[in-house]
Amino acid sequence: MKPRQVLLVAMSPILLYSCVSKKKFAAEQAKVAELTAANTKLTGDLKGCEDLKAEAARKAEALQNEIAALNKQIDYLKENNTTALKQLQDLSVISSSQAESIRKSLDNMGAKDAYIQTLQQQMAKKDSLNMQLVMNLKGAIGNLDDKDINIKVDKGVVYIDISDKLLFKSGSYDVTDAAKTVLGKVATVLKNQPDIDFMVEGHTDNVPFSRGVLVDNWDLSVKRATSVVRVLQKEYGLEPAKITAAGRAEYVPVGGNDTVEGKAANRRTRIVILPQLDQFFKLLEKKP
Repeated sequence: MKPRQVLLVAMSPILLYSCVSKKKFAAEQAKVAELTAANTKLTGDLKGCEDLKAEAARKAEALQNEIAALNKQIDYLKENNTTALKQLQDLSVISSSQAESIRKSLDNMGAKDAYIQTLQQQMAKKDSLNMQLVMNLKGAIGNLDDKDINIKVDKGVVYIDISDKLLFKSGSYDVTDAAKTVLGKVATVLKNQPDIDFMVEGHTDNVPFSRGVLVDNWDLSVKRATSVVRVLQKEYGLEPAKITAAGRAEYVPVGGNDTVEGKAANRRTRIVILPQLDQFFKLLEKKP
């Protein structure tokens, strides 16, 4: 056998081993990249939950401080009124019936104090439930771009804003397949809250629109809202008696219609979790 042939035979195992090692190394690198991406996502989810938890804690602390301040004021007034009543009785300035009337007034003050505390507790409970609902919605939807969907709590009301880019094609009110997937995730969370009512609002920018049976932006916004409602009802089984469909046209903008970005933000469908006013009014009816 020639020397060159001998050399090739000897080098073959080394070259083969080198090739296999590179494949293994590339596979390990791919695994590391996948694990790194998963870790980044989990870290983002954790930070979002921690931020919501911190916000809820701040609100709870502020509410407790307010309740403590009111209790101090009430105790102070009770003490002063009781002292004044005793002094007046000692001086025989007021009659026994008048003193009894004042005592009843003090008792009513205590009842009103309990009533105020009940209202505050109900409001704090509602805020906690809203925060939990937001966390559940964000967890169900995942890391979808905030430009396409935004979930927030404003003045005790939960809002879910979904861009028309995700829901509809331009000038259309037919819900896209990609949007149905997102609506299904939202519907799953809402179905677990059978006591809540919600409104689906359609919004547009200020560009005039007219096509077929659609006369203007009012028509377009209403048709888009009812299209979303039908998907939630017929495909995901939400109770229709709990849903309201509404069109707001271009008259409730969230951005300026003088920029492309502002117009894009204004073209949206908003799901509003409606406050349970009947329960609040029932509390008011129990006013002492």
